[in-house]
Amino acid sequence: MQRKKWIFATLAILPTLVIFAYVRIYPIGDTLRLSLHKWDILSKNKPFIGLANFEELMGDPLFLDAFVNTTVIAFGVLFITIPLALVLAALIHHRTRSHFVGFYETSIFIPHIVSLVPAAMAWKWIFDARLGPLNALLTTFGFSPKAWLFDPVLSVICIIVLCSWQALGYAVMIYLVGFKSLPTSLYEAAKLDGASGPQSFWRISVPLLKPITLYVSVVTLVSGFNVYAQAFVLASDSQGAPGRQVRVLVLDMLENSFRNYRVGYAASEAVVLLAIVLVLTLIQFRLLREKGRA
Repeated sequence: MQRKKWIFATLAILPTLVIFAYVRIYPIGDTLRLSLHKWDILSKNKPFIGLANFEELMGDPLFLDAFVNTTVIAFGVLFITIPLALVLAALIHHRTRSHFVGFYETSIFIPHIVSLVPAAMAWKWIFDARLGPLNALLTTFGFSPKAWLFDPVLSVICIIVLCSWQALGYAVMIYLVGFKSLPTSLYEAAKLDGASGPQSFWRISVPLLKPITLYVSVVTLVSGFNVYAQAFVLASDSQGAPGRQVRVLVLDMLENSFRNYRVGYAASEAVVLLAIVLVLTLIQFRLLREKGRA
């Protein structure tokens, strides 16, 4: 009977596994293969060049610039999103009797489900050097206007703000689920011992929510390293060419593939990005395993 159940379960999930392997596993393997070849996407000839693409990557200033910008954006979004999401989730959770809780949750989560391109266009108007409301607000208080989208450093900051605004809702929802799973008896005991709200938050909520913090951190970092539409739409040069002020890894890959016709070289960039995601995922599993042993 157990053998029949095992066979039935295997046959039931086999179509899903086949589709998953074709859609997910096969493209990864094909990208790994292409990274070891030189291909201009137009010809059938794909000469094998080994690790030459990776060697060229290490000395390519454009790739290194894209890697640095992507890393700064990813960790910038992480350091803004995690603390802010944790505090907002705590405030919403402790106001469960308020009639506006649903409004708060909806308002925070909407940016996460809004399409990236319209959202980026709206923020591009906000950061506009001549007509944007942000510069209008600065001049009202006596500050000089900034060329937000034409300065390389300020452009990175703008992308971090936009990505944090979009990632915040998802992180808050995940933290809210974690808060609802925490035993109320701990907070009641802490209150009887004279602990204040902030003390209960730091001594009870933060330690117990560490697994969720690890999960949200890795998801946020992986999303940050895959930033694309925000840089493509938001950061534009004076001629309107997208993504020229801020080079990020995904944009650099697309440019090398379809503008420079260097598919093998772009595939090596994708492999590097894959390695970053795998390392971050392994770090997550290791930290969670150590947390479980503790």
